[in-house]
Amino acid sequence: MTGGTADVGVERDGPVAVVEIRRPPNNFFDVDLIGGIADAVEELAAAGCRAVVLASEGRHFCAGANFGGGGGGGGDRGAAGGPHLYEMAIRLFEQPIPIVAAVQGAAIGGGFGLAMAADFRVAGPEARFAANFARLGFHHGFGLSVTLPLVVGHQAALDLLYTGRRIDGDEALRLGVADRLVPTDELRAAATALAGDIAASAPLAVRSIRQTMRGHLAGQVREALARERSEQDRLTATKDWREGVAAMAERRPPVFTGE
Repeated sequence: MTGGTADVGVERDGPVAVVEIRRPPNNFFDVDLIGGIADAVEELAAAGCRAVVLASEGRHFCAGANFGGGGGGGGDRGAAGGPHLYEMAIRLFEQPIPIVAAVQGAAIGGGFGLAMAADFRVAGPEARFAANFARLGFHHGFGLSVTLPLVVGHQAALDLLYTGRRIDGDEALRLGVADRLVPTDELRAAATALAGDIAASAPLAVRSIRQTMRGHLAGQVREALARERSEQDRLTATKDWREGVAAMAERRPPVFTGE
């Protein structure tokens, strides 16, 4: 079965489906893209799909929101003041079936948050993960307040969030950000194989176990997103935010002043 939209493709083979982001090469997201992913997973779950692979076309998994134009929103709202990006993001945590992210290239900023919303991450050695928000002058988002320390521990999460540094596939595996590390040309197959292993288990049992183990995340993430969104709105009015975005566009180190 195939379907989806121009930006979000869906291919289902029996109990496993691949939901593919189709905005290469960087696969920047906005509220419509995240909503499209959530729609696809919801429809697949309702149709009896047992596991989903979240993948991307092109060189990078997802480079987050596109701040290249200097705007503060990065696509935070849809047309005509529609739902906020994070109202769509929370839906990914409310899904009843497991999601396996296949991460090639960069998963940066909100793209890192998107990868961490999945149950598992299969990555290539050259994958790069970074919660680079502080290097842009504002607060992290996409529920990383909950998902990152849950996986890597509190201290490692502080390191990644305070410094905004990038980690490669090997370090991601050591920290637990990546659950499998495979050659890039085997990435999609390995993620699909993991999803297939999950789908081979009793579907009612898997959904029940997932609810026990991850059902609390939606509520925790919803609360965290409210704080993250508020702080992002506040900090995008600062000089440091403007400096961070300008430095990124000019490919130079930022010079922050605390203003």
